[in-house]
Amino acid sequence: MAMALARITRSNFRRSGVIANYVSGKDMYAGGSSDPFREPPNLGNIAEVKDARCISNIKNVNQMSFWSRGISVMPQHQAAAADMVAEESESEDEFSSFLGLEATRPGEKPRVVVLGTGWAACRFLKGIDTNIYDVVCISPRNHMVFTPLLASTCVGTLEFRSVAEPVEQIQSALAQSPNSFFYLANCIGLDTDKHEVYCAMNGEGEQRFKVAYDKLVIATGADPLTFNIKGVKENASFLREVNHAQQIRKKLLLNLMLSENPALSAEERKRLLQCVIIGGGPTGVEFSGELSDFIMRDVKERYTHAKDDIRVTIIEASEILSSFDAGLREYAAKHLNKYGVNVMRGVVKEVHPEKIVLSDGTEVPYGLLVWSTGVGPSQFVKSLGFPKSSGGRIGVDEWLRVPSVEDVFALGDCAGFLEQTGRQVLPALAQVAERQGKYMVELFNKIGQQNGGRAFCLKNIQLGEPFQYKHLGSMASVGRYKALVDLRQSKDAKGLSVAGFLGWLVWRSAYLSRVISWRNRFYVGLVWSH
Repeated sequence: MAMALARITRSNFRRSGVIANYVSGKDMYAGGSSDPFREPPNLGNIAEVKDARCISNIKNVNQMSFWSRGISVMPQHQAAAADMVAEESESEDEFSSFLGLEATRPGEKPRVVVLGTGWAACRFLKGIDTNIYDVVCISPRNHMVFTPLLASTCVGTLEFRSVAEPVEQIQSALAQSPNSFFYLANCIGLDTDKHEVYCAMNGEGEQRFKVAYDKLVIATGADPLTFNIKGVKENASFLREVNHAQQIRKKLLLNLMLSENPALSAEERKRLLQCVIIGGGPTGVEFSGELSDFIMRDVKERYTHAKDDIRVTIIEASEILSSFDAGLREYAAKHLNKYGVNVMRGVVKEVHPEKIVLSDGTEVPYGLLVWSTGVGPSQFVKSLGFPKSSGGRIGVDEWLRVPSVEDVFALGDCAGFLEQTGRQVLPALAQVAERQGKYMVELFNKIGQQNGGRAFCLKNIQLGEPFQYKHLGSMASVGRYKALVDLRQSKDAKGLSVAGFLGWLVWRSAYLSRVISWRNRFYVGLVWSH
């Protein structure tokens, strides 16, 4: 049926002197796959939309301009070549044969597809009204990670289960509702004209499926920023996922045990016990503080032979905690130095399996290397053919919509305001993502109450106030019951700053109140009380 419609469509375009060449989805396919999205838009699908108001809106749209987001128009003298490409696409288009969830039918609730299980996605999932929408969440991770406490799990202060929250517990409809699902998979491509996402189970290319959506929320987060430095991905550990923390703990304990081997030279022994953190932001500083506490509390008692050789070093290009108040930065540097953390200035040039080479030629040996230099756009985000904001994020307007397509929203670390909005791109912080998720809940529930939840039904919907972000402050623990709290709304603004034990109490109270489940809240509070 689709092929017949495609031939009819091309025939009609030829009569008018032009031919539509549907743009391949190759550029939007994560991982560079050669599978194209070349089938022309299935115009018959429009008739399946049963909302009367939506039908009237669609019928008044010229079909040629309606599909122009995915079409390039060429002169008739190029029609033969284009027709050949289109004929090939009919036999090669694998996506059209994917099994999965088809478009919603009359009587069914509109379907919202959410990509990701980070702060933004899970805050949205938690609040979305499942009496209005069916929800499908697609992510390679079936839980949310409470990242502010992740560093504590690396040294055993907290257990891994205390920072992971299953997504089905955040939104019970994913486990209980007959038309809501969680799929453990990676999104590998989008067709915004057909309103479909294409997925691969656990990254396996042959296990693919599609999910049709009425509304799409992209909240896939970001990837660690390596600046394309040679050897980083192969040799460094990151600290963004539970499995990252597990790898760091395993490596740390293994090096401590290996260091007692009598066959080791003194130089090799010192290398094994050298812990290096690249990046002096909140994550790097908090991890170094946790390591310092671990050395003072556990290593001196359980690994007495290693206590004099173990070292912690932070390498930062400029200064640690650069977004914090100057007085807080100075306090942090003095505190870390007092408890054995060496802060170096330098720029990493290369990373080798056992040493780092800085731009000035200095070589720093290491046994454990943790890379924490911020985040940047993921390969999936880079592959999408949407306009990008500064930094390569998906460009959004003031309501967090992707303006170049219909019914697509983006939030969290993967999204940023377009330049024409006149707004700055917000920092990649958990509080930004959470606030955007909360705003999106209110927006979607408002849309659903106005019967705008179905595809192509946003034209006459009142969206209300655009998203506004107010910074609530920054916090960072530096170890030994000390923390920094900076309550300024911006780097150049004035405001309250607290350091020391009082800051530590504020830090713990704030994070304990943000832990999602009461089970984890109780466990973390119990551990901290000892």
